[in-house]
Amino acid sequence: MLLRSGVFASSCLLVQALGVALFLRGFFPVPVRSVPRREARADPPAEPAPPGAGMVSNWTKIPPPLFKKVVIVLIDALRDDFVFGSKGKQFMPYTTQVVEKGTSYSFIAEAKPPTVTMPRIKALMTGSIPGFIDVVVNLNSPALLDDNLIWQAKTAGKRIIFYGDDTWVKLFPKHFVEYDGTTSFFVSDFTEVDDNVTRHLDRVLKREDWDLLILHYLGLDHIGHMTGPNSPLVGPKLREMDNILKKIHISLLSKVDEASLPNLLVVCGDHGMSETGSHGGSSEGEVHTPLLFISSAFEKRSAPVAEPEHVQQTDLASTLAIGLGLPISRNSVGNLILPVLGGKTMREQLRFVHLNGFQLSRLLQENTPAYEKDPGYEHFKIAEKSHSNWIKLYLEGNNSEILLNLGKKVLKQYLEALKTLSSSLSKQVAQYDMYSMMVGTVIIMEVLLLLLLSVPKALSKRAEFEVPLSPPLFSLLFYLMCLMLCAVHVIVCTSAESLCYFCSMSWLTAVGVMMLISALTCGILSAIAKIVENSRLPPKSPVVSKSSWSEIDLLILAGTVGHVLSLGASSFIEEEHQTWYFLINTLCLVLCQELCRNNFLLKECDPQHSTSMKQNFDSVGETSECKNIDIPAGSNSKLGKATSSSELMKGSDKWISLATPWIILSCCRLLRSLNQTGVQWAHRPDFGHWLTSSEHKSELSFLAAVSLLMIFFLVQRRCSLVSKIAMALGLLGVYSYRAAIGNVIFPWQHGGKDISKGITEARFVYVFVLGIIFTGTKDLLKSQVISVDSSTKSTGLWEVYSGLVLLAALLFRPHNLPVLVFCLLIQTMMTKYIWIPLKFDAAQITIMHYWFGQAFFYFQGNSNGIATVDISAGFVGLDSYVEIPAIFLTAFATYAGPFLWAIHLLCYLSSEVSRNSAAVGHGCFCYALMRSIPVAIYVVLVTGLRYHLFIWSVFSPKLLYEGVHVFITAAVCLFFTAMDQNHTYKVQD
Repeated sequence: MLLRSGVFASSCLLVQALGVALFLRGFFPVPVRSVPRREARADPPAEPAPPGAGMVSNWTKIPPPLFKKVVIVLIDALRDDFVFGSKGKQFMPYTTQVVEKGTSYSFIAEAKPPTVTMPRIKALMTGSIPGFIDVVVNLNSPALLDDNLIWQAKTAGKRIIFYGDDTWVKLFPKHFVEYDGTTSFFVSDFTEVDDNVTRHLDRVLKREDWDLLILHYLGLDHIGHMTGPNSPLVGPKLREMDNILKKIHISLLSKVDEASLPNLLVVCGDHGMSETGSHGGSSEGEVHTPLLFISSAFEKRSAPVAEPEHVQQTDLASTLAIGLGLPISRNSVGNLILPVLGGKTMREQLRFVHLNGFQLSRLLQENTPAYEKDPGYEHFKIAEKSHSNWIKLYLEGNNSEILLNLGKKVLKQYLEALKTLSSSLSKQVAQYDMYSMMVGTVIIMEVLLLLLLSVPKALSKRAEFEVPLSPPLFSLLFYLMCLMLCAVHVIVCTSAESLCYFCSMSWLTAVGVMMLISALTCGILSAIAKIVENSRLPPKSPVVSKSSWSEIDLLILAGTVGHVLSLGASSFIEEEHQTWYFLINTLCLVLCQELCRNNFLLKECDPQHSTSMKQNFDSVGETSECKNIDIPAGSNSKLGKATSSSELMKGSDKWISLATPWIILSCCRLLRSLNQTGVQWAHRPDFGHWLTSSEHKSELSFLAAVSLLMIFFLVQRRCSLVSKIAMALGLLGVYSYRAAIGNVIFPWQHGGKDISKGITEARFVYVFVLGIIFTGTKDLLKSQVISVDSSTKSTGLWEVYSGLVLLAALLFRPHNLPVLVFCLLIQTMMTKYIWIPLKFDAAQITIMHYWFGQAFFYFQGNSNGIATVDISAGFVGLDSYVEIPAIFLTAFATYAGPFLWAIHLLCYLSSEVSRNSAAVGHGCFCYALMRSIPVAIYVVLVTGLRYHLFIWSVFSPKLLYEGVHVFITAAVCLFFTAMDQNHTYKVQD
């Protein structure tokens, strides 16, 4: 079967995407510790039996509730310094007074990554640590089937009312006697989303027909996403929250009388907020949230606490369960926050911690075969034995100091045991689905090996080769492998102790995957056999020596290998942007050397010592077919090529060409100072922070206007007149949209302007984006269906590219528009002054595009942490949450850098008439190979490092980024293939 390089690369990348999806599903499994609800209502354990005959404890029930009514106020993205820091003192005076001098206990709760809303709600209500895959399902929260506080309260007859984020309604359907959910994803709404919660308060607080009231406020989180934690909008929102807490607290105090139980107000955040206003990662601002317990049952503070104690966010579920007189959730790994329950008698306190310890030890037994050797379990048994001795003294009526001291000792033993048990269980968050991971890894590695073995043929002058499908698919080896793999599948699936995703697939699907693996294996063996057979044939021309490798080729090889090896270190992953910055800076220096050699040294030196790898291959290309020859030769003389290249660079163009690498280096240095990213220096102020502060809105407005003008100037040159007009109006609409939502101002604006959602302005831009892309698509279809000259196809591609640039300008935040300007500027300068004069081949140009695309991913402010994903881009122009458009816009805004460089590569290779039609196929193949290498190596590394200390905070987010990048690259390669429809390549012999 004859395949073009582009078709082959696209097919391989689609298969690899299947392997990546399977690996991700195995690496991020659904938590396996879930206990069905019907099994969760087991009888509570009795107190430890006192030693001796005839003595039995009569306490076998769950302790009665400690509070009559409980109100939970969850303020989304509430950082600890918003309450305990200077902002708290300034904007939350009532809450600060209660914390420092009132009847309250205050803590800093630590949330585990991923710090996004839905997993944090699960942690708060179940006490368990959700799996990292909850980041993916956060957009579509399914019902929570694990044992949890809400279900226990409903089963016990508690009446629960909820207002706020509708994630709760999805997680706990039919659990609330009354609710009003608001969407959490429309991040440009700061006011109505909270007003819809507060409007119910006066009515509900006067009623007595509820036991648990939950309020989830989203406005602060939305402000953070749009404008960051230092926005002037944060202060008024905190003041609003302070007034709400004051109203609730006063109402609860008015309902307390001596005959009834006290009420409890809990104030917490689900996660914090990074310095850019986002969340999802593991920085201190994202994982530290305030946790306040306010009740008349507590003693009044005489002086403020210097530093709040740190607790785990999972501790809230077990503490509230005891406070409400409910069983602790079976899957909880949290400890009791004892000060909240510490006002009770010693026997009650020991009963509380014993229930917590019993629940944790049972959970350990269910998940650890050698649980008896666990230090936490041993400590618990020691504490339980001491507890039984204390009960014996208590039942004997001993009221001496000995009883009190022994009780304190037992309590301390229990607390140490709880801490150790919780730590042991937290390390076993979820079990890896190793079978699914191994199957996915095999597919990924086989695809990579097949791509590497195909390099000589795929980059040949015809960019097509014969794929021998029939021999492998109808060979005995293929059927033997299928049978062997199916047998292994049956053995693994019938003997697996835990649920395996790949085993849960239908047999037809599983057999199809086994056949795919077998076919890939046979294809690899066939390719190796053909290479070995060809190597035995006598060479028809001299072998190219290693000295023929140019500096560019050596840099590409060393850079690719070095980057892949760096993925095994957590620090290099956190600071991966530094790797790409170094590589493109080094690339610019090597390009500078090539330009100097091309312009100055060729007249003085023997050209044979300065020719590129491509030129050396010209003499042997027809026989070896192992180098991309996409530039037709005017002469077989190397000197003739070099001279013609040099003749292109005369006058001012020569000096501009020599200055181009230094201009690019300067641009990259400016972009580095625009957005601090990574981990080590992310907290440092950068130019982007300076621009986005409210004091510098005029400077930001000027920069945004200039950037939009430069975008128009750089893009419009290759567009039709209609597209130029649409681009101009679209960019004007971009500025109008940013002015409407308050990011920038118009010159004639002097006073404050009402901030809107900018929906009309954004949709105005969308019309022009679609119009430009439609115009380009029409030209592309015309060039594919009707035989016309290549200029029609080239114009269509550039117009599609222009439409995507306009979309990126709309989605980028105003301070990031210079990133788009420099992207276009560097592409323009490299095209005119580097790639064309130096006559690089398609493979080298493709890898340069890939490197710059990766660098611009980080120039945007992205990192390998989830917190830097700008989800506000997914809601530009939407008045409600629509899942598919929101996901597409967010993904496009995040990967705009790599995506625009990839589309520019296609436009450039298709429009250069000096190249033959094989160039697009070469580019597609090299782009697929460059994406395949790091993801294949990384899945192997992350499998070996799956028990690393930073697996969830560093390696797992990077794995998600790599997976999404594979899917995007597969889509790009399909577009390459669709544009590479010339079945007969014209090559000048």
